[in-house]
Amino acid sequence: MGAPAQVSPEVLAALAPQGELRAVVNLGNPVLAQGTPDAPSGVTVDLARELARRLGVPVRLECVDAARLSFAAVAEGRVDVGFLAVEPERAALVAFTAPYVLIEGVFAVPEGSPVRTADDVDRPGVRVGVKQGSAYDLYLTRTLQHAEVVRGADGTTVFEADGLEVAAGIRQPLTRYVAEHRGLRVVEPRFTEIRQAVATGRDRDPVAVAWLRDAVADLVADGFVAASLVRSGQDATVPTGTSA
Repeated sequence: MGAPAQVSPEVLAALAPQGELRAVVNLGNPVLAQGTPDAPSGVTVDLARELARRLGVPVRLECVDAARLSFAAVAEGRVDVGFLAVEPERAALVAFTAPYVLIEGVFAVPEGSPVRTADDVDRPGVRVGVKQGSAYDLYLTRTLQHAEVVRGADGTTVFEADGLEVAAGIRQPLTRYVAEHRGLRVVEPRFTEIRQAVATGRDRDPVAVAWLRDAVADLVADGFVAASLVRSGQDATVPTGTSA
């Protein structure tokens, strides 16, 4: 890639107030990040490094293992950017770009379960295991009217430990889990589309937020995101539009 375009002092002051871009990476989402805290990789790591390059500053990565920790780091101003699913509850404290990746939330159930489609889950007596603070936890908490959401370190962990009727999760890792555990199946269709975006504090200068949104839209449009996903061996969908 060529040299980064000139960035205004206002954008730099807002997005890199300490002279570096502090980015939080959630290693708990294997579609978006892989590796270890000492050697992270994946599309979110690539995005953080490219955004820092365009700003003309170094990048400092903070790795966590859950979306709720990423959200807290961004909302509390301990980092400058994070990579989060767009959710109304989060939008009160962080500003989002348009999504750069779309992933799916799906359910898994025992083979003999009466649940045949995603709509069958929302019934009295059905307990759904979720990863606490995940995008699908927030979504199901907001939308389920009859089923009970049970939170744990991971949807499958609490599903096993508590003998729940349903496990919820991101399609790729939940599909692998089902393949590794006999007697389970993935419920189709998906129950939600998770729109992954770049986030920064809502109190950041609007000029800087606009720069961030433009930069991410450009990285989606020019194939940067798609190429990064291929390198990391992931098959998530890259959106064709840029609406937030």
